[in-house]
Amino acid sequence: MKELKVEIELNIRFSDTDAMGVVWHGNYLRFFEDAREAFGNSFDLRYLDMYNEGYFTPIVKSEINHKAPLYYGDKVKAIAHFHPSPAAKLIFEYEIINLTSKSLSATGKTVQIFLNAKDRTLELNKPDFIKEWESKMKLNN
Repeated sequence: MKELKVEIELNIRFSDTDAMGVVWHGNYLRFFEDAREAFGNSFDLRYLDMYNEGYFTPIVKSEINHKAPLYYGDKVKAIAHFHPSPAAKLIFEYEIINLTSKSLSATGKTVQIFLNAKDRTLELNKPDFIKEWESKMKLNN
């Protein structure tokens, strides 16, 4: 099966840190989001495209495993791996690598579902546009 992933580089800003000078734990979700957005831009699966198809894709599960701290001034690589699912879900796994110290800073995972944008009901089956996208990406072989 084809692997779909994206890697982006980020700079740790002063506003990312807490009173101890360490990146605040909640910002890792933002790094995941930045990588997921880059994924959508790279593989034609943008949030606005999904919205224009009539769907919201809220996160229903998120996990972060903190391995080593990040500090103001560090450069990091955020990697998002897409994991195809037979269910109507978008599943991503992440790695946050500290390029300054050459260490793995965090790993994680998110799960998103499809909600009908009009009435916010759960879509139990994959939307057609997702099936078409998976076919285009050669994920359903």
